[in-house]
Amino acid sequence: SFLLINVLILYKVDFLAGQYFDIRLEVHAPVNGSQANGKLPDPNFTFTVAKVNSTAQNATAYFKTSEPTLERWNFTWFEDLFARDAKTPSLVNVTSKAYRRVALHEPGEYVATLTYNNGTKTTANWLVRSMAEVRKSKNVILFIGDGMTTNMITAARLIGHKSVNGRYKSRMMMDQFPVLGHQHTLSLDSFITDSANSATALYTGHKTTVNALGVYADSSKSPFDDPKVESIAEIFHRIYNGHVGIVSTAFIADATPAALTAHTRDRGQYGAVVDSFLNGITNYTWTNWTGPDVLFGGGAEQFFNSTKGGNTYKDLDYYAQFAKSGYNVVMNNTALEVTSNSSKTLGIFSVSNMAKWLDRNVYTQNLRNQSNSPDGNKKDAIDQPGLKEMTLKAIDILESRSNGTGWFMMSEAASIDKMMHVLDYDRALGELLELDDTIKATVAKLKAMGTFNETLIVVTADHGHGFDVMGSVDTQYLNAQKTDRKKRDAIGTYQNSGLSQYQLTGNLTYSEGVYFPSNWDPRYTLFDGVSANPDHRENYQVHKDGPRMPAQNITPAADYYVDYKDAVTGFVVNGTLPVSNEQGVHSLTDVPVFAMGPCQELFGGVYSSIDVFFGLAECMGLSRVNADGVTPAGSGSTSSKSGTTSASANSSSTSSKSLSQSSTANNSSSTSSKSQSQSSTAINSGSTSSKVGSTLST
Repeated sequence: SFLLINVLILYKVDFLAGQYFDIRLEVHAPVNGSQANGKLPDPNFTFTVAKVNSTAQNATAYFKTSEPTLERWNFTWFEDLFARDAKTPSLVNVTSKAYRRVALHEPGEYVATLTYNNGTKTTANWLVRSMAEVRKSKNVILFIGDGMTTNMITAARLIGHKSVNGRYKSRMMMDQFPVLGHQHTLSLDSFITDSANSATALYTGHKTTVNALGVYADSSKSPFDDPKVESIAEIFHRIYNGHVGIVSTAFIADATPAALTAHTRDRGQYGAVVDSFLNGITNYTWTNWTGPDVLFGGGAEQFFNSTKGGNTYKDLDYYAQFAKSGYNVVMNNTALEVTSNSSKTLGIFSVSNMAKWLDRNVYTQNLRNQSNSPDGNKKDAIDQPGLKEMTLKAIDILESRSNGTGWFMMSEAASIDKMMHVLDYDRALGELLELDDTIKATVAKLKAMGTFNETLIVVTADHGHGFDVMGSVDTQYLNAQKTDRKKRDAIGTYQNSGLSQYQLTGNLTYSEGVYFPSNWDPRYTLFDGVSANPDHRENYQVHKDGPRMPAQNITPAADYYVDYKDAVTGFVVNGTLPVSNEQGVHSLTDVPVFAMGPCQELFGGVYSSIDVFFGLAECMGLSRVNADGVTPAGSGSTSSKSGTTSASANSSSTSSKSLSQSSTANNSSSTSSKSQSQSSTAINSGSTSSKVGSTLST
């Protein structure tokens, strides 16, 4: 009763000492398809845990918890693209158990073994990293430029900073950070990640699967029972009663902010995500969470209910829910500026994603006729703050409320990614320059407050796009040509690329030390682009009437063609993606990590995305070898410390407070054309078996 699947064997999965996590065990029995064997899934499987070179113990004894209930279900999946096209899914029966909220406290290597089918074994290797329980930084700011790559930073520098004789006359703030590293973004079961998966790695130190937030994806029907891993915000709140700020220019239930508190394999569960910001996880015993001190972003449709066209969990008014929990609620920049620094604050400033820097500051007519006011009254959200305004106000609130005890904040420039997706490179680079301006203003504010030397600042991305600049374009010449092939003569490469006209022309001016183009629509623009794109038309000019829509669907099926309204003077660029894709996609590229402040040395070099989490955790002093002054549950009999134990796991306790995460179940039929391990289950990254007859998810 096992799936004959070759899986990628990764060496280990790493834990922070004392970090809580769930364990999901699954035994599969395919009913049909190439892997069918006519057997039933083994209900009598066993699971043991041992520190390396120590005697293995049954998991219930090891973690001092009760035996989990045996669960049964089935799911379907497609073995490959041929099976998908033929509409012949394979059915798999499953037996499963889940251990909830367990932890490993003693640093070292562990072996977890699942035994089934009269002796068949699947083994996982776990490492609990050793680090001092010393808090080295009072405050931590994690800036995330969503989708930001080194190539994009290079392009932003070119249009935002003037150069003379091949040298820039000014420097980006990121260029002034003393430590630069690079992190790999590939995920557990695919080498291209999404923002949910990658944010989970940054916040928990665990790789997972595409669309998963703070969990290892399992094959169960519910998107809310997958095995969870505690996030950096949850650990900081649990250990220090730490103050937390979450800031994003996206709709706030989007993946990057969501992964700090949400735990679901389906990032699209927006109602549950908003509920998790306020209430934490309520369907299983989990880390107590009382809400962040600051929550700023867009996405009002997940806060006002259906009476105004919103879509919230249980149709609740979440503005009212947050207010009932003591939050000040603000909906525009004017209110943000004057709101008290002493209260928790919810700031939601628009429906969907917030307005882009270019539209708020240059092409302001695009803020009109949007019907996107955050109160749901379908007016225009004209008075929106930018990333800088939200971040600086968040610092004021966190500093006031923490009373000198310290805080953690994540601030995301979300629309670098969102504009790269729709091939709107001008707006993407505007968002990146806004991020750099925000970082500069943050450093200046911290110095003025006297807390700069106590604050670690890390700037990174969650993934990249295959973007680069290859030369320049004479847009006047391009627009005058009649054929696509002749229009391409307008592109200048090498010596014909010239100098950046974004700084040498135009009359836009900014405050001293603020760097953006003086002209967003010069005659000579950037010859830039991504390597994976849908069919589209390109004229390399700024879209003055709002963000691009490069492709449109003109058939009943998902079949995208050139949007004839987009870049009408340009030439057609044939797509490289499946015709079902209307926008660009993420890429494999490593992304930069900039660090400044206490522990900055931890972030140099080239490493995995999970090491960002471990670097932050080490600097914040989040490791706990000996919780509550006693040897905790999970240390097992191999510890050389006191034999006293304290049980902290509850395998399936259901809270009466449950608001969101327990009521919705997904259809179990998977439509993935990938292998079984990629479509429906999470294979633990420490598996040492080349044939999988079970799944062991942490």
